[in-house]
Amino acid sequence: MKTKKLWYWTTTAWVVGIMTITGGLSVAHAKTMMEGFAHLGYPAYFANLLGVAKLLGVCALLAPRLARIKEWAYAGFAITIVSASYSHLNSGDGLKSLEPLATSAPLLIV
Repeated sequence: MKTKKLWYWTTTAWVVGIMTITGGLSVAHAKTMMEGFAHLGYPAYFANLLGVAKLLGVCALLAPRLARIKEWAYAGFAITIVSASYSHLNSGDGLKSLEPLATSAPLLIV
């Protein structure tokens, strides 16, 4: 039981870390994030929408109880990650399009 709990919190911490950083950078309109959105063909306002959604999902994962909401947060993160990979692939990024999938592999473990 302790091993399962350790894996859960390790993978959750990884997902929370990545989503907090990328969500914060999106909301702050960091130069590199905005260049990335422009490269993918997304308008600047999409950074706000995506960033706020990621930060709300992080809050849901860290809140006690609320199992149903956590499930939706994980589903939203999975959709975001698959969409990011697909967007990079369609923008001609080649193997770079696999990066969102590789960095978010812990979603499969949780």
